[in-house]
Amino acid sequence: MMKQAEHSTAMWTLAGQGVVNGYAIGRAAIMGAAALEVPHYYIEAEAAEAECARLNQAMNQARDDLMSIVQQLPADAPREIVPMLEVHRLLLDDPMLRQQSGEYITERLYNAEWALATQGQNLAAQFDQIEDTYLRERSADIRQVIERVLLILSGQASTPNELALQLDHQEAGLIVVARDISPADMLRLRKVRFSAFLTDLGGPTSHTAIVARSMNIPAVVGLGELRRMVRDGDKLIVDGFKGVVIVNPSEVVLQQYRQLQAQHLSQREQLDQLRDTPAVTLDGVTVQLEANIELPEEAQDAFEAGADGIGLFRSEFLFMGRASLPSEQEQFEAYAAVVRTMQGRPVTIRTLDIGADKTLDGEQTVATNPALGLRAVRYCLMHPDLFQTQLRALLRASQLGLVRILIPMISSMDEVFAVRQALAQAELSLRAEGLLDPFQYELGAMVEVPAMAIAIEPFAQNLDFLSIGTNDLIQYVMAVDRADAEVMGLYDPLHPAVLRLIAHTINRAESYGKPVAVCGEMAGDARLTHMLLGLGLRCFSMPAAQVAWVKQEVLKAHSGALRHKVAAALNRAERIDLQKLH
Repeated sequence: MMKQAEHSTAMWTLAGQGVVNGYAIGRAAIMGAAALEVPHYYIEAEAAEAECARLNQAMNQARDDLMSIVQQLPADAPREIVPMLEVHRLLLDDPMLRQQSGEYITERLYNAEWALATQGQNLAAQFDQIEDTYLRERSADIRQVIERVLLILSGQASTPNELALQLDHQEAGLIVVARDISPADMLRLRKVRFSAFLTDLGGPTSHTAIVARSMNIPAVVGLGELRRMVRDGDKLIVDGFKGVVIVNPSEVVLQQYRQLQAQHLSQREQLDQLRDTPAVTLDGVTVQLEANIELPEEAQDAFEAGADGIGLFRSEFLFMGRASLPSEQEQFEAYAAVVRTMQGRPVTIRTLDIGADKTLDGEQTVATNPALGLRAVRYCLMHPDLFQTQLRALLRASQLGLVRILIPMISSMDEVFAVRQALAQAELSLRAEGLLDPFQYELGAMVEVPAMAIAIEPFAQNLDFLSIGTNDLIQYVMAVDRADAEVMGLYDPLHPAVLRLIAHTINRAESYGKPVAVCGEMAGDARLTHMLLGLGLRCFSMPAAQVAWVKQEVLKAHSGALRHKVAAALNRAERIDLQKLH
């Protein structure tokens, strides 16, 4: 365990990234790192075979442990846990980890622990260089898998249970503080009472964040050195809205946050009553509130939250963390499950958005600028067999209900025509196999490349719907890498240029009678709801947990008045004052 920093009882704060809104007040419960001090020594050449066998046996045991955990999952376990554990199981069989570690034993005569840790560091370093946030954070999977095997090699249990036992015998209100939390450990912690958790590592797409959202418990990740700087029993305040942790708060600050916590809980109870209330503005304009999902199982959460449909199913999550591509049947079953769950509500499925910085078979590639490289639709059109498999699965799912096929990274009409041709080919091949029921689908595109937003008219004419991906659109308009902390201050959703492109897209599509959604982070930020309504937006797509918060703002809004105010500000090229819109 890391050595504790010099401790102080004075109040201090640390900022990270809030991944679940809410407030928590409680005592710190420090979760020790599972990583071990790895022994480094050379073995004799004649002992290499036995050392390889020792490593393989430990890796096999770790894999069997994971399978056992899956088989014994409780009924109320988060639905995200199974695919997370499956990623870890696949890593344990990945030749890049198992075979290469074995070569370090046989060729360099490293002991098993040293060999495994060395290869793990190599793989984690490769992932850390990846541009894509989700893929970069998969280095945490590698680290957690290796820690599990190292614990077995050391003769210890495969996962730490001490914290779960500690929590189980203490009062509610404890806050877990950890360097990182593996999916299996998170499952154990879910069985006991705690009010929030904080991690040094992680980001918005890390496992910690995913499970936090499923549990709807305040969480802050990416805190850097918090676990080293606090002690068991320290009093903490967690502000999930601001991504802030307050250590040893004063009585005045405690009282302020107790009031905020009570207000937030009261709001959540009131919002639950809005589930079946239509999202209609004060002047009678109906607004669609849809949900973003990464996994098929999350569609149930969207349905229960009262979402009007699925506005974005990121299908690439079906392709990640596995040794082989998902088959057509596997993809069909995933898409069909979402369609069935939504019971007639529309389902928007984005085609595979991958490429440039990482290939699907695990081979690393080097791109001068991955954000501008061979990704999304460009990648799919360069790999027609892969694209045909996905399109066939999507078309088959559309026989069960309306499927809106969403194409990312479109920048030219040639790409639209190429996708139309690929769809026609997929439909023809399915008809030839005897699928006679009608295909119920619409074709749309992500508006995230400025060239498309500027010249939106032909796209609006030739597509059935549009969905604005504000995350990438802002990045490209502002020439700011949204993953680069040094320039994050320039990543500005309220910049007049960004808002003008959004307004232009909505207005021109409206003139052709084509619906437009926003599925980026802006749509789920209730502070921006009135502004987006003022831009003319009538369809928002967001995490399911945000639907009620955004609906509350819609119900308080007068869309006509907002359109006038926002248009006036854009005409003057002024920054919009959000306070004046309420």
